[in-house]
Amino acid sequence: MSALTPTNTPSFMDLKDPRYAYMYGFLQADGHLSQSTRDRGRLTVEINIRDIAILREFQLLTPYSSSITERVRATNFSEEHHSATWSLCALEARTLLNELGLPYGKKSTKIRPPRFNFSRRDYLRGVIDADGSVGYTGQGFPFVSLTTSSTAVGAYLCHYAKRITGAERQISRNARDGVYSILYLKEVAITLAEHLYYPGCLALERKMDAAASLSSWERPEGMRRTQSVRRWKDREDRILLAHGNAASAAEELGRTEQSCSLRLWRLKTGRVPMPPELPEIL
Repeated sequence: MSALTPTNTPSFMDLKDPRYAYMYGFLQADGHLSQSTRDRGRLTVEINIRDIAILREFQLLTPYSSSITERVRATNFSEEHHSATWSLCALEARTLLNELGLPYGKKSTKIRPPRFNFSRRDYLRGVIDADGSVGYTGQGFPFVSLTTSSTAVGAYLCHYAKRITGAERQISRNARDGVYSILYLKEVAITLAEHLYYPGCLALERKMDAAASLSSWERPEGMRRTQSVRRWKDREDRILLAHGNAASAAEELGRTEQSCSLRLWRLKTGRVPMPPELPEIL
């Protein structure tokens, strides 16, 4: 067990600071904020012991007393799972995190990117380090992926990645467990990984190494490049028209704001037909 009370840490959780933006994204995805009576509560992050170094970085960035503990227990995946947990109890810190958008209790569907200025790529790297993967598929293709229950976070990754790579992705909940699985492959994954995992950034060491390894991949001779186009469905057109606003519709539909804006313009100007009206249910 270790305990540390760092001093002189400026602007705790200033999300314009890349370190805190990363930390906040990680906490949103993998942290748990609990509260009890008389203002008591705790922020905890439990991860595999192999990644304990990132918890020590969080300690150093936090100007409040916190602790790291270790334990070994049986899980569904291992009889002896060795984990490390970072715990922070300070009310002031918990209140700030909650005001920033880290909910108390179950949060998987509630989390969303900050609504104000923040370091975007660092925030997304934190989310991916906690709930995503970077590496090679079984077929040997570079990939970057994220699994999330949050519509807002999934849509934001798609929007941001399109700006960086040009690749458009749609999000839809997995029928089995209701989560979004977003995947980028090959050159798109390489470009995205190079952007997110830049030299000197705060990150899980193993994922930093995995991201760096992707750049060595070369497309095999003769492998075709494909680009899928997501066609608009009547149901999506109805949702878009109901919103009447590209920005708000983009979040629900898992499309980019630019795509929604263009589609809305085409519908309103008659360049594409309006969706058929749904029959009334008596």
